[in-house]
Amino acid sequence: MSAPPAAPHLALGRRGEDLAARYLWDSERLLVLARNWRCAEGELDLVLTDGRQLVFCEVKTRTSTTYGTPAESVTDRKAHRIRRLARRWRLAQGVQPWVPDRFDIVSILWPPNRTPVIDHQPRAF
Repeated sequence: MSAPPAAPHLALGRRGEDLAARYLWDSERLLVLARNWRCAEGELDLVLTDGRQLVFCEVKTRTSTTYGTPAESVTDRKAHRIRRLARRWRLAQGVQPWVPDRFDIVSILWPPNRTPVIDHQPRAF
């Protein structure tokens, strides 16, 4: 028996994360270390590295801007939670505290049957 299909918004989110990971590799040679890393407090979309620093990237994918741009959904509260999750990830992986990091947002606007538009915001928060 096969698994039921993912809800449309979850499938869109997965496609957006796939696209973001490819885009970040192609544009900045950022290598994915973890995807959808989870702990009791939440989830990190992408954890990447360029060999010198860690990049914690929140990916937001939307089909329209009816409720604002994808990046606008990353509130100060959400940014704070992502920073907390990043500390947990570093501890879980044994990453030394002196390894530099940054927090990015990849915003993808992907209307049905259209080419997606990617907006990468390095050091977004």
